[in-house]
Amino acid sequence: MTISDIDFGQLYRDQMAQAGGREKPPSAWDAKAASMPKTPIDSPYSQAFIDLTNLSGCDTLLDMGCGTGAIGLALAPKMKQVTGVDYSAGMLQAFQDNALALGLNNTRTIQCAWEDSWDNIPQCDLVIASRSTAVMDMADALQKLHQTARKRVCLTNLVGGRFIDCSLLKAIGREVCPIPDFIYILNILYQMGRYPRLDYIEARGRLAGAANVDEFLAKAESALGQLSDAEKERLTGWYHSDPERAHRGGEDFRWAFVSWDTDHN
Repeated sequence: MTISDIDFGQLYRDQMAQAGGREKPPSAWDAKAASMPKTPIDSPYSQAFIDLTNLSGCDTLLDMGCGTGAIGLALAPKMKQVTGVDYSAGMLQAFQDNALALGLNNTRTIQCAWEDSWDNIPQCDLVIASRSTAVMDMADALQKLHQTARKRVCLTNLVGGRFIDCSLLKAIGREVCPIPDFIYILNILYQMGRYPRLDYIEARGRLAGAANVDEFLAKAESALGQLSDAEKERLTGWYHSDPERAHRGGEDFRWAFVSWDTDHN
């Protein structure tokens, strides 16, 4: 067997199924959009994504899974046209509201999911997908991104398949199957005949920033689901054993920043 014989798309789908991966309903993101800040907030992650993005020769941008527009709207002043795409009507409304608040007049939105037909999505010079690639079918998603971009694609995908420190999960006795991560993307792109570039963006864990143990337990329950009394007791012990580590949310994690040229000029 050679690498050409391996169906990385199927391996990805198999691991996603084993990890219990599933798309959140649009209503979940609609509700989240209503509680988010009215204008995009600058963050180290957003700035790192922008710094790594090659805008050379690009006048139009498509932001897939655009959310409220943290990346797409930040790049809009450098573009003739920015199209935000999301399956959540609430997120698209937030994207439009933020564009208006920023005085932008070169943006538009399209409601569409990864698994939908993309027949109505226009080709753009640059296509980005920031923290929105936890899809059920990666091979299909990459083909859609590739065909939609005239010049290049830039995306981020989780490294390691977990947002939570493994030592914390071990401490409370949870076994969490990781979702498939960026290595599948590299292999699928290789089989597509692409030459992806790879970089990394450091990020804080989902449990970072808790001011006390009660807030930490609340963050953990939000991320992991309901905790038993025994799990809360073990997690409290983990917190008090190293409060500084707990304040950081455990070990940091990384986003893989993957980009490639499409040669569709």
